[in-house]
Amino acid sequence: MMRIPQELVGRAAQAVIDLNGPGRYVHWGFIQISVANLVVICLMVVVFVAAILVPFPRHGGDDR
Repeated sequence: MMRIPQELVGRAAQAVIDLNGPGRYVHWGFIQISVANLVVICLMVVVFVAAILVPFPRHGGDDR
């Protein structure tokens, strides 16, 4: 199994996401949330809804 050096993974992540700047926030009245947290919450809701709507695989010939 080929192992990828940790510093290479770290550099690749740094190239995609720049965390050196100030955070961006969304304001809705008294609600204030960072954009990063809002994206994570939205993805969690999408996964939750998909888990409810996508049917479980069924075995053929089983009448339960």
